[in-house]
Amino acid sequence: MPLLEIRNLTVEFPTDDGTFRAVDGLDLDLDRGEVLGIVGESGSGKSVTMLALMGLLPWPARVRADRMSFDGIDLRNLRASRRQRIMGKDIAMVFQEPMTSLNPCFSVGFQLVEALKTHEGGARIALRRRAVELLEKVGVPDPERRIHAFPHQLSGGMCQRVMIAMAIACRPRLLIADEPTTALDVTIQAEILGLLAELQREQGMAMVLITHDMGVVAEAVDRVMVMYASQPFELQTTRALFECPRHPYTAALLEALPERNRGKRRLSVIPGTVPGLADRPSGCIFSPRCQFVDARCRDVPPSLVGLNAGQVRCHHPLSEQPR
Repeated sequence: MPLLEIRNLTVEFPTDDGTFRAVDGLDLDLDRGEVLGIVGESGSGKSVTMLALMGLLPWPARVRADRMSFDGIDLRNLRASRRQRIMGKDIAMVFQEPMTSLNPCFSVGFQLVEALKTHEGGARIALRRRAVELLEKVGVPDPERRIHAFPHQLSGGMCQRVMIAMAIACRPRLLIADEPTTALDVTIQAEILGLLAELQREQGMAMVLITHDMGVVAEAVDRVMVMYASQPFELQTTRALFECPRHPYTAALLEALPERNRGKRRLSVIPGTVPGLADRPSGCIFSPRCQFVDARCRDVPPSLVGLNAGQVRCHHPLSEQPR
């Protein structure tokens, strides 16, 4: 049994102009200890998918799924108290913006201790000692002093390390990292990603890494899900995806990598923009931007089908196209 199993997940938001579907029919399995990367342009539904899993989407979001289970537990209709025992302990999340995710009114030590107290309990002295150990584990220098610091007194990189310490405090079986290096400079990005990879191996937890950076995906994950405008477009092992992308969108993302544009005057780009509610095409949602588009693509939405060891949502996978 997979650790995480999602079938036909749909997330919708009512608007004045109609219903906006942020996630459309997503299926996902994640095994114990596996690292999955989710990539795609902004607005693809990557973060919304994981927030729906965590139960963190605000009203009036509508979340539906045929199945959403974690370690055999159905998450769809859990009581709030039962969900709270799972989220933060067995499933934890590192959010994009550490400066807005931490409470500015409390010290980082207080927030770490509260997380431990909520899920594990124990004497406050022992919890504080554990908080210091966690800060040391994630590379925060002088943790005995930094435990008294408030978020505004720490750099973005240090705040992100505190967020990671909170996420791993209860030894989760699934860690979700939502673009954990977005607001950090390049050198700090490498340190944070290296830290996450080390913690994943050390604790044997499964991990979902949401990112825009295909270079990060190449180094850090076992499988990759490519999303576009609410739909999963391709799912392959990392090696297979980089060696032989099957969807034109995936290939275009890879062609935009700087290392694949050496010697060129300009980077490769994908023409056009991600469609919104008003300009959503009736056929394949990528058809206005695809160089292989034909009449069938414009009229008939493709289904996600198995292809070798992966999946692809395309009428004409790239292996069938003249290269």
